[in-house]
Amino acid sequence: MNNYLAEKKISVEYYRIYDIQTSATRQQVAKAASNGLGKNVNGAQEAMPIVTSSELPEKPGRIDLVDPFANGNLAGLAAFAGGAGAISMKVAKCNGAVWTSHAIRNISGSNNLNIYACLYQYKSGFQLNEYAVFTKSEGGLMQISRDMANSMVGTPEEWTEKTLLDVVRNIGATVKSKISLVDAQPEIAGTPWLDR
Repeated sequence: MNNYLAEKKISVEYYRIYDIQTSATRQQVAKAASNGLGKNVNGAQEAMPIVTSSELPEKPGRIDLVDPFANGNLAGLAAFAGGAGAISMKVAKCNGAVWTSHAIRNISGSNNLNIYACLYQYKSGFQLNEYAVFTKSEGGLMQISRDMANSMVGTPEEWTEKTLLDVVRNIGATVKSKISLVDAQPEIAGTPWLDR
């Protein structure tokens, strides 16, 4: 009972890379990704940077996760504030991406999701890189109402998975493409991005 009532903050990181083989334009794929992401978030900042190279690269780019406090004056304070039980704050850099997004989903008193998406175009198609970190509250007297809400609409973990999957599912539903998983942490069982 004490474990149930102990108030906790739990942070979990997710990472997904999908390869998308399609003849669709970068605008079509980016719009499909944006619409898929918009289904599950409170807000998003998106960008479609100008492509400055005249030739597409042989290999796609890859998301780069950086700790903005790593070597600065606030590094010690950030480490102290986070402590041993916290994930250090990371932001995604999407150098060379044709579409980028940073979206949030915040449920007051329950959970907070930050998701970054980078769409890279290369000679053979596209790759979608997604990074998410969510923090959820557990325990205390609020846990009873959280448990009731989770039983009706799903847990924060289920919503995080749904949000990540809906981006790539919407690409598959909108543009003719062949989509395969390149990398995932935590691992994904089966091929849920192909489910409608």
